[in-house]
Amino acid sequence: MFYCCAVTEQGVKERNEDAVLIDNIVLTEGTVETEVNKPFIAAVCDGVSGEKSGDIASKMCLAELAKQAYSSQVNLTNEISKIHKQLQRYGTLHKNSSNMQTTICGIAVDEEQKLCCMNVGDSRLYRFRDSKLKQISKDQSLVEMLYEQGKIGYEEKRNHVHRNIIMPVLGNTTAQPNIDVNAIREPLEHGDVFLICSDGLSDYIVKSEIEEVLSMPMPMMKRLEEMVKRSLNKGCRDNISVVAVTYMP
Repeated sequence: MFYCCAVTEQGVKERNEDAVLIDNIVLTEGTVETEVNKPFIAAVCDGVSGEKSGDIASKMCLAELAKQAYSSQVNLTNEISKIHKQLQRYGTLHKNSSNMQTTICGIAVDEEQKLCCMNVGDSRLYRFRDSKLKQISKDQSLVEMLYEQGKIGYEEKRNHVHRNIIMPVLGNTTAQPNIDVNAIREPLEHGDVFLICSDGLSDYIVKSEIEEVLSMPMPMMKRLEEMVKRSLNKGCRDNISVVAVTYMP
């Protein structure tokens, strides 16, 4: 059994271009909490605000993923590639949505309780265990590439002038995205929390602060709401979405 909850917040922007998925529930505003059994998928999409119709792209991506009867037999890379082509096709047929794009990041749990991380872009998947936060996904961004090449340090990543430049994501009409799907090989432990968020959270709340909030003695939904509140108080100019998936055997 997994306890799942999520918050997606418009913030100061004109519309919410984020969307979240828990099993077959797609949310574009507000909160949701539920208990789910394997198999299922939980994910966050962040529509690219520099292009048209990021809100349509994020919602459509997760609506298509929600239709997927996920199991160990499903090739997630192929399925996400199909969604990418659907977004491209929609943008081609609807002039007002030309080149609409979205990131995606999430966790998939199959019927054997094997986990994998899926990621395109710079939304993030973390695991919180024993009061420590570990990033599972890898940012597909210019800043991450510069960091890996040793051209900038870890502390420079958060405030770098080009921190919002990301690699091609779903729906891009000029370049193929790198669909990163990897098995999470470490066994689950009771109380493990998998946290999925858009960069409206991770750009404003540092790792130690996420650890602090997740360690607070309050319901998980309240912890998520506290993180969103802190991000807004720090001047977040983006939408904010965060999903928590807690393992409760």
